[in-house]
Amino acid sequence: MRRVAFLVWKELIELKADPRLFVIVIAAPIIQLFMLGYAATTDVRHVPIVVADADRSATSRDLIARFSASQNFTVVGVVASPSNIDPYLEEGRAWMALAIPPAYGERILRREPQTLQLVADGSDASSINIALGYTTNLLAGYAQEVGAQWAGAAAGSSGSGGSSGSGRSGGSGRSAGIDARVRVWFNPRLESRDFMLPGILALLLLVITTNLSSMGIVREKELGTLEQLNVTPLRRWELIIGKLLPYALIGLIDVCLVLAVAVFWFAVPLRGSVVLLFALTSIYLLTTLGLGLFVSTVSSTQQQAMMTAMFFFLMPMVYLSGFVFPIENMPAAIQPFTYLIPLRYFLVILRSIFLKGVGLETLWPQALALTAWGAAILVLAIARSTKRSA
Repeated sequence: MRRVAFLVWKELIELKADPRLFVIVIAAPIIQLFMLGYAATTDVRHVPIVVADADRSATSRDLIARFSASQNFTVVGVVASPSNIDPYLEEGRAWMALAIPPAYGERILRREPQTLQLVADGSDASSINIALGYTTNLLAGYAQEVGAQWAGAAAGSSGSGGSSGSGRSGGSGRSAGIDARVRVWFNPRLESRDFMLPGILALLLLVITTNLSSMGIVREKELGTLEQLNVTPLRRWELIIGKLLPYALIGLIDVCLVLAVAVFWFAVPLRGSVVLLFALTSIYLLTTLGLGLFVSTVSSTQQQAMMTAMFFFLMPMVYLSGFVFPIENMPAAIQPFTYLIPLRYFLVILRSIFLKGVGLETLWPQALALTAWGAAILVLAIARSTKRSA
């Protein structure tokens, strides 16, 4: 381990000697954090919604059918009780939940005011704001139709009953009396930056650690110092760990910086475990550093390494991870490829820990996929490398 420690110290001295790295490691993350922290998201379609139908009447089924027929919503489940909607929202299977109370159909037929409850996952504030607008418009149109049916029924009753029905006609033209009460979970303020900033942390770690690790290894080839390392008693695994560990430390420093700015400047809530956050971030660094090592095995110059990492790996990952465009809005033929993107899983992990406060019992599928991806890319990179090109 002393040999690894000396190699790590050598890498840190080289990093310190390059003043440009301060801009890349310290200034760039903070600048991007402020820029993207106030960015807006795009429109959404096919919002997944779960319905808790405690009535099970023709009237409640008609309301559910209106959501199913709308291109703005996708009904992902119909449950019997509002207590059954929690797993849908916590696991991200649904963005919204509609609760229809018992005897809803009977009260509508009796023309009694009725309350519907709508629960929204506020993790993605911008998308949920749009989805709430869709819901408000749909329920408003539905209430107008019910009110028109009431008015028509009252007019028919007054026409057939003559003057004897006049005493009841005074209230026949009132609205349907549907009161939709909205509750937003996880992000009550509906702040878009609360959703964006955890994603920026994942993006910055991907860009910085992948580029630095790939260029740092290739730099040894360009300077000719790799030949000097070849004659040392360092084993291959010692050389790889010694070259990658300094960039892992840089990644952890960036995590601390971004966390401090996000929590204390932007007031993004951190409801989950900080220990779990750093543990899963370490697994994520395993994937980014492994990707950088792989890029170094197929590159001969630092410029080539940077271009290869950017155009063949980083940009596709950003576009297909759900950071820029919701995965649900992508073509069906593209969506299966998103499961190959490690950034997709880490985005879910970060946003769930920050905003939902969930633990490993909920995030274990993402953690397992991230670990498998990191192990696979590291094994592939080590298999391609030799002591001369490591």
